[in-house]
Amino acid sequence: MADAPRQSRVHLVGGGIASLAAAVFLVRDAGLPGENIRVLEELPVAGGSMDGSGEPAGYVTRGGRMLEEEAYTCLWDLLETIPTLDDETVSVRQEIVDFNEKWPTEAKARLIGAGARILDAADYGLDTHDRLELLRLLMLPERLVGARRIEDFFSPHFFGTHFWTMWRTTFAFQNWHSAIELRRYLLRFLQEFPRMHTLSGVRRTKLNQYDSIIRPVRAWLEARGVRFEYGVRVTDADFGTDEQGARRLWRLHLERAGVPETCELGPDDHAFLTLGSMTADATYGGDDRAPELVRDKRDGGWRLWEAVAAKADDFGRPAVFNGDVDEAKWESFTLTMRSPQLLHRIEELSGNLPGTGALMTFTDSGWLMSAVVPHAPHFADQPEDVYTLWGYGLFPDRPGDFTGKPMAECTGREILTELLGHLGMSDIEESVAATTTVIPVMMPYITSQFAPRTPEDRPLVVPRGSANFAFLGQYTEVPEDVVFTVEYSVRGAMHAVYELFGVDREIPGIHHALADPRGAFGVLRAALV
Repeated sequence: MADAPRQSRVHLVGGGIASLAAAVFLVRDAGLPGENIRVLEELPVAGGSMDGSGEPAGYVTRGGRMLEEEAYTCLWDLLETIPTLDDETVSVRQEIVDFNEKWPTEAKARLIGAGARILDAADYGLDTHDRLELLRLLMLPERLVGARRIEDFFSPHFFGTHFWTMWRTTFAFQNWHSAIELRRYLLRFLQEFPRMHTLSGVRRTKLNQYDSIIRPVRAWLEARGVRFEYGVRVTDADFGTDEQGARRLWRLHLERAGVPETCELGPDDHAFLTLGSMTADATYGGDDRAPELVRDKRDGGWRLWEAVAAKADDFGRPAVFNGDVDEAKWESFTLTMRSPQLLHRIEELSGNLPGTGALMTFTDSGWLMSAVVPHAPHFADQPEDVYTLWGYGLFPDRPGDFTGKPMAECTGREILTELLGHLGMSDIEESVAATTTVIPVMMPYITSQFAPRTPEDRPLVVPRGSANFAFLGQYTEVPEDVVFTVEYSVRGAMHAVYELFGVDREIPGIHHALADPRGAFGVLRAALV
């Protein structure tokens, strides 16, 4: 393959972090000229689920990502290559290190109970039976766990502990989610066990992840000739077998401005397809309207995977992940505040300056609402006198404690009422509402990758016998790693590039906390207290 990289053209389907990372690795590690790479994206902007923007009414992010030092080895490897937009001598990785040294996370109000009372989150509440249940799940191999749910492995007491409240809201787990995914999370993030009540292991980007990661990566790629083609929807792909018996992707079917096209792949060409979307059919509300819950797959985020899955038994089963909206959905919201009044009150309650706290979870909330105040500015164009807050509710169908309505039916203004009620700040509701915009977002598939599954339900990144194609994203199978993380998408991209292009460079290993004696001791001490 010595000459293959310079001759190869690579088509990256989807403009999310998986495709962007793959493009970086193709240029940096496989030696492919940037002009040989094109990214095909349906939306008018790259970034996929890693968004962050100023809407006409205010700022909005659909989700907030907490990074982690030990576990995010492939992401750090990627970002060490990418310079920041402000200073080309400083990498994005170094900017994150510097920012977290200046604004370390040390939550003092991780759990807030009724009456806005700060609870002792350091008391995890686990008893001997809970610990034995955790140990049992950790000891079982995945093949024996199978498609069972988390609730199949734990007793009611476990689900009432502070530990489960913190763990589930940090990672967005539901009791009915996959026990395999919880097991992987426990093994991957056991180092967070002793600091779950403060989330001091969290690493944040200087701005939201779109401004801090996506924009610099895209700029680096564009400077090297990588082409971004927007408004292009890839709907299908044709596969076959070559004379040597290898599996090949021969043709892409796409639509550009509604006009069908085909793209033929030459003998040296490759295609990497991002499958599925956790933010498919996301809808936005406003101060005076609730976001719609879309159930009928309108935006086509699942169409490509559904088309290719029908062509081979090992291309996965998308229906496992997109077949039950009610078990996958939740709702987030972003506050844009043109007065610091609410932030000052939250600082008094929590003891944290903006950007130094973490998720504040309201344990008595019917919606299981959590909220976090980022350091300002959180957006690249954010004025000094404007502030933001992000939050979400895991149970959008349950009635609120102050509105009496399900979160899914609430306007942004009503979500503000619920938030202020749990903060014990209803006395300032009128003045806060006058200077605040709330944009809620309903996401039907946001935790669909946690659906109970079997190994065959997700395709391998590089399917067996593939000569020129790979699958990317959160719905592929990367052994031992955890979905719903940026790391998962980046690691999958690295596997795809290194395997198909014969890159002689070691992929960073997956961190195992129990392999480090010091980490293992900390975990055991926290678990037994």
